[in-house]
Amino acid sequence: MAQSLDDDAKRLAELGYKQELSRTWSGFSNFAISFSIISILAGCFTTFGQAWNNGGPIAISWGWPIISIFILIIGLCMSELVSAYPTAGGIYWWAAKMGKPIHGWFTGWFNLIGLVAVTASVDYGCATFMNITLDRFFGFEVSLTNTFILFAIILALHALINIYSHRLISLLQNVSVWWHVFGAAVVVLILIFGPDSHQSMSFVFTETINNSGFGDNSFWFFVLPLGFLLTQYTITGFDACAHVSEETQGASTAAARGLWQSIFYSAIGGWVLLLAFLFAATNVDEINNQFGFVGAIFDTAVPGNLANAIFAISTIGQFFCGMSCVTSMSRMTYAFSRDGAVPGWRLWSKVDKNRTPVNAIILGCVAALVLTLPALWEAPTGTPLAFYAVVSVAVIGLYIAFAIPIYLRLRMGDRFQPGPWTLGRKYKVMGWIAIVEIAVVSIYFIMPLAPAGVPFTADFTWTAVNYAPIVVGVMVLGVGLWWRLSARRWFTGPRRTVDEPEQGAYYKP
Repeated sequence: MAQSLDDDAKRLAELGYKQELSRTWSGFSNFAISFSIISILAGCFTTFGQAWNNGGPIAISWGWPIISIFILIIGLCMSELVSAYPTAGGIYWWAAKMGKPIHGWFTGWFNLIGLVAVTASVDYGCATFMNITLDRFFGFEVSLTNTFILFAIILALHALINIYSHRLISLLQNVSVWWHVFGAAVVVLILIFGPDSHQSMSFVFTETINNSGFGDNSFWFFVLPLGFLLTQYTITGFDACAHVSEETQGASTAAARGLWQSIFYSAIGGWVLLLAFLFAATNVDEINNQFGFVGAIFDTAVPGNLANAIFAISTIGQFFCGMSCVTSMSRMTYAFSRDGAVPGWRLWSKVDKNRTPVNAIILGCVAALVLTLPALWEAPTGTPLAFYAVVSVAVIGLYIAFAIPIYLRLRMGDRFQPGPWTLGRKYKVMGWIAIVEIAVVSIYFIMPLAPAGVPFTADFTWTAVNYAPIVVGVMVLGVGLWWRLSARRWFTGPRRTVDEPEQGAYYKP
């Protein structure tokens, strides 16, 4: 193990950085953080309604495996990159290394806003389910205000865990994996043996539902793709394997393997879980009345005590997921600040005596809280549009950040020096598939999510607006102007914290 640690520190020095973070994570822990952030106990529960209302069963039974294949291709492309460049900066560092400072600049900001939005959406979803669970057990009223209070408390707890329990986090990541595996299995078993009846195969694999408010003439080309947000959002955040690579032993292989495996196993587990939901969805009218809320399935399919157990299992899984999101977000904030890109970078790039980026953790959690403030206002449609908007911000920010280094790797061609884990010649076709998929997804998820959110129409209301394009647009305009007016003169990309290595000392596979 000492030799592995020495090799990791040497490789990090070749990439330009001192070993400042504590390298105590195993390869399994590296896999565990992305598996926990993907969290089928989070996304499959909190965004189920988006797919139900925009496509119905086919958006889930067919949409999930098809979109998962595209996401796995994206993940495989990124695994090759993390093997070559195992740094906490992750995709931002890759873009700056393979391109120019401007590539690193925009990649870093897309990645950062995406990670903040993922943290916000996961913890808000956790708060929603916690509010429901507390109401079921203790009569704690379900309301937007109470949910937001719980959201703030959960964010604070995740910040404190990340600040004071570095070694505990690694342990909890491992616990989280087994909670997700066995917890999801228990939910599936409850939904198999608990209901008196189940839906038909025909319903699960051929039924369509359009509760979006948009006309059926746009179903296949507009409404149904909006339902794919369920899959695209749930299976994201897997870049965490890269962000904690400076804390992982044998990172050049462990982080690459952890990244694609977290996608693969989550895709299989999530599909089984979602199919269990659909087969148990016998009271379609009540599910529609509750705007596709997944809890309507549990309440109408199984006895109350079993439904309560499902809510509790999911809430705990979502808490684990949010904790992992804060870890990933803070490492990205630390790394980007270390290179001078974030205002006040000296403050956010500091680590405490336990080698933990405390200030970066606090900054990210406060930003997540602010981003979610619109959730305090109820949407006229009854669906949680503010939550779905934050989800869209997360998907757009993260996946555009993924696309930039994948494109730059394609442009490098044979000049790229791979690490021990490589795609070989398959990188070309897989890279282009990844870029096209991300481009299509990014266009769809800036579209209005309800007719009342379409500008300049009679029914338009700001509480129905998908504010993802506003947030992403302001971010692009702001950092673009910042780059043009100032940053291009001083931002040079990753800053070395160690001296240049001797000639020929760079890593060779």
